[in-house]
Amino acid sequence: MRLPILLTSAVLSLSAGAFGAGLASADTLDRNSTSICLDGSGHQKPVHCRGQDASRLNQQTDICICPGATRQVTAPLCPPGVKAPPESMDYVQARLKAINNGSVVGATWHGQPMCVAPHSG
Repeated sequence: MRLPILLTSAVLSLSAGAFGAGLASADTLDRNSTSICLDGSGHQKPVHCRGQDASRLNQQTDICICPGATRQVTAPLCPPGVKAPPESMDYVQARLKAINNGSVVGATWHGQPMCVAPHSG
């Protein structure tokens, strides 16, 4: 009777370790990308994000929600020295077409990444 319980416990422990490793790798991606909300015509709308409360040192956001009839898309953060492309009708349409699996990471417009300015504060 104790052997099945021990085996189940061991499997659950290994699963939790694998799940934790997956969270760590997702956390690495979040440092280079963020969520944006796009309406049906491709215009960017405000995203509502909640910060992690586990640490005063790590103020990274962990849960972002797009309100109403908007679509949540992952976009890269602009690296230092790179400005986000200006919002224009051409850019908005190109960004809509560039969405692949809910992301524009890796997409470019006029040779520039389709990035967003890092959050300040």
